[in-house]
Amino acid sequence: MDGQNQTTTVGELPTPTSSESLVPSVLTRAVWLLWVASLGVLAAQVWRGTPWELGGLAVVDGLTVVMWATVTFFSGVVHSYSRRYMAGSETIDRFFARVFTFTLVVMVLVAADSLALFGAAWLAMGLVMASLIGHVRGWPQARAAGALARRYFLASSASLAAALGALWYQTGVATVSGVASAVETAPSTVVLFAGGALVLAAMVQSALIPFHGWLLSSMTAPTPASALMHAGFVNAGGILLVRFAPVVTADAGFMLGVVLVGAASALGGKLLKTVGTDVKTRLGCSTVGQMGFMIMQAGLGFFGAAVTHLILHGFYKAYQFLASGSQVEHEHPKESKPARSTGPVGVAVVAVTALAGGVLFATLTGKGTKFDSGLLLTLLVVLTVLHAAHVVVTHRSLPGVVRYGAVPLVALPAIAVYATVYRAISGILSGHPGVGQSAELTVVHVVVGVAFLAAYVAVESGVYRHSRRLYATLLNATRSPAETKLTSTEEYNEH
Repeated sequence: MDGQNQTTTVGELPTPTSSESLVPSVLTRAVWLLWVASLGVLAAQVWRGTPWELGGLAVVDGLTVVMWATVTFFSGVVHSYSRRYMAGSETIDRFFARVFTFTLVVMVLVAADSLALFGAAWLAMGLVMASLIGHVRGWPQARAAGALARRYFLASSASLAAALGALWYQTGVATVSGVASAVETAPSTVVLFAGGALVLAAMVQSALIPFHGWLLSSMTAPTPASALMHAGFVNAGGILLVRFAPVVTADAGFMLGVVLVGAASALGGKLLKTVGTDVKTRLGCSTVGQMGFMIMQAGLGFFGAAVTHLILHGFYKAYQFLASGSQVEHEHPKESKPARSTGPVGVAVVAVTALAGGVLFATLTGKGTKFDSGLLLTLLVVLTVLHAAHVVVTHRSLPGVVRYGAVPLVALPAIAVYATVYRAISGILSGHPGVGQSAELTVVHVVVGVAFLAAYVAVESGVYRHSRRLYATLLNATRSPAETKLTSTEEYNEH
């Protein structure tokens, strides 16, 4: 593209006139009204304690109202941000229509009780997101990225359809809620097949390794669409496993497989992030890892933790994408300096804070106090605090007293908030079939824990950098297909 034969779609901000489109403002107000209504339904559900059912078509239970409130809030933020971000674009109405449609489809998905409606909403959600990825029609790269994502999402929908079809054929039940009671009498081979197909659909939608290619190729999407994608769309895999928890938890060996799948993506995402060369790619690799954590928590039987993780990760990643422009340094690259030692005081502060965070989490949630998979969950909390504390302590631009004092003062209240939200979400989901059944501790869980410890040490110490083969493998894994990459300024500068 030489910039001479394309239509300019972005210009200077327009002067408000009476003829200006009302679509952005109307849909933005509408989605915020949906959020307010969702909060009201959430309060009513907590007070009532029992779900509302709509003739086998939909059910409004704890999971539904929590996700309604979350999705509409994220969508409201994206709508409000987009009014400025998309100003001056001749496709602004089409963009807002797609984002609002995506919001409605997700609300239908989390409330769907009919297997057919659930599958249709899953398919529609993928198709709308693929259209957002390829929103800019003037870019061949955007069209290619949208087409690539569409193929992945169609494959995910086909896998889900196979799972739903198998469950319906063997049980004769056509509702998600009915599957919970009927799955116990279904042949084990059918349940395992359905469970495998469900996990495969979740892996694709949540961009777990090796299906992360569509996510890393989606950088042609407008930034607000990327925020909605990373804060909401990829969470669909966790929602799927929670909805069909009775199927996923039917076999202990199968749950170990889910743990391994999630752990592989969590570790892989962390390593992929180390070779990311731009802000959005690093955020995408981070999402791959975080979705792995979410799936792994479901495999451990902690579905409440999985839902809590996807909500808090959504808040974090939405902010990161909407503020991604401010992370770009407009200056010449500086020569990297060797990392300075943390020092004995720093090591002590980091270690004590991490252990205190683990103890606090275990005390507030009861996880990690028994000899079960809760120990692995608590270990992950400790490693998370350890990493965050180490980042703050090594921040040399701050005085030592501030760095050392801020670590426990920030980390421990954050863990307390996380544990409180986790308990609240678990309470809301307490009546959901299959939720609350933690898995027994096995050798596999121990191996996963050791792998996370080894990966943490390798990354934080920089040992992994000594392997050229590992570097090449990670770099190749983050590369997008050539047809989806914008490599020249002329390809995206429309002026």
